[in-house]
Amino acid sequence: EVQLVESGGGLVQAGGSLRLSCAASGFTLDDYAIGWFRQAPGKEREGVSCISSSDEDTYYADSVKGRFTISSDNAKNTVYLQMNSLKPEDTAVYYCAAEVYGTCVEAVYEYWGQGTQVTVSS
Repeated sequence: EVQLVESGGGLVQAGGSLRLSCAASGFTLDDYAIGWFRQAPGKEREGVSCISSSDEDTYYADSVKGRFTISSDNAKNTVYLQMNSLKPEDTAVYYCAAEVYGTCVEAVYEYWGQGTQVTVSS
């Protein structure tokens, strides 16, 4: 069974850090790119970051560049999103998803996790 499970969300003060994890099962990260998305109440879902299946390419939304870092541990079949200097506007449910072409560019996401809540207080 293909599954993506996010963890690591929580409540943090502005300026703080969190590390989100996206654990994959039923497939290997060698075959899929993994993207992180977020959705705040009343807002559309937005792409946050993506890492290609080769780990050679990473992408970030302008709003998180310089603050968030995406990485992959293929041995653990897990992708991480290190979030530093968090702001109240980063508050959202964060989701990870598997992109079938492995590049992030085509942005065809086949599998999604259930999401983890991140709340940043001011």
